[in-house]
Amino acid sequence: MRRELPVEGPILVSACLAGRACAYDGTDRAHEAIMKLLAEGRAVLVCPEDEGGLGTPRPASEIVGGDGADVLAGRAEVRTKDGRDVTGEYLAGARLAVDRAADEGCQAAILKARSPACGCGAIYDGTFTRSISEADGVAAAALKQAGIEIWTEEEL
Repeated sequence: MRRELPVEGPILVSACLAGRACAYDGTDRAHEAIMKLLAEGRAVLVCPEDEGGLGTPRPASEIVGGDGADVLAGRAEVRTKDGRDVTGEYLAGARLAVDRAADEGCQAAILKARSPACGCGAIYDGTFTRSISEADGVAAAALKQAGIEIWTEEEL
């Protein structure tokens, strides 16, 4: 589904979509529409995973036992494929994203689809089989709770 972005104001953006090499595998996920926002000075960059303390590159992670809202409520965890609990880093990154949006006056965000932090409406299901569940990542859930309207790059 394609949606129109707000025509004014800053927009919080997953940094990987703006060309920063901060995806879990150390690459970027540059997107043409995001690069335009960056050139216009409207993109406010955030990488909840990297800036939450996980660094880049990092092991792939998925939410186990629920979704981003469940992680925020303490009912689910984020784990790496080898079982390491990285929930604290995801919570720190979510807080950072919400704070940055508030500090910069962002009313909207464009986040990386299916990410355990940034996914909106669809994330990997915690089985590390590339299966998808209808859910939000941790930062996306926190931003929604803060009243930020969310898009993924796939909706542009």
